[in-house]
Amino acid sequence: MPSNQSYVIQTKHKNLLLRVSKGHFATSHSHINYYIDVTMQKSRLSEAKAVADELVSYYNSSTIVDTILCLDGTQVIGTCLAEALTEGSFINLNSHKTIYIVTPEHTSGSQLIFRDSAVPMIEGKHVLILAASVTTGFTARGAIEAINYYGGKIAGISAIFATTDDCMGYPVESVFDPKDLSDYASYSSHECPMCKAGKPVDALVNSFGYSKL
Repeated sequence: MPSNQSYVIQTKHKNLLLRVSKGHFATSHSHINYYIDVTMQKSRLSEAKAVADELVSYYNSSTIVDTILCLDGTQVIGTCLAEALTEGSFINLNSHKTIYIVTPEHTSGSQLIFRDSAVPMIEGKHVLILAASVTTGFTARGAIEAINYYGGKIAGISAIFATTDDCMGYPVESVFDPKDLSDYASYSSHECPMCKAGKPVDALVNSFGYSKL
């Protein structure tokens, strides 16, 4: 973790927790006062399954999911979530009676694209967006626009951590939210009070992790 102000937010589930560090961090879209480390949730099967078990509770038998679009390296969680959805009484309309797990490519302009071989997993399908976090909403909006462009239907948006319950009119469900991290804040780089106060950036962060400065 990039700061000595690091700690873990525990839950009643031993494998469901949130690792955070307080400081001054820069992403490609904003400056934030907390780095939320979801590396273990994305990489360790027991933690990924715990996240999936929590998220699946938000979707009942009226939610149709054919495809899970995994952003931010959440494929392990997406696989666990697909397994939980297919084991329960969830509706699935694609002919193979299974759930596709897909990840997008990104253009140099950060647009999401799908190769021709992957388009059938999006076109005409009910697609659940899965992200590590939804804070500024930039990545989630890009996913929504891509799914609409390729002819898919948005089934919902899920995340480990989110600061909003809505993105472009679609509900956002998350395991953790501002109730767990009440002083979490995100600012544009031009309006960051930490920068204005002369506080140096501790680390650059993205979906792969952090790089100390």
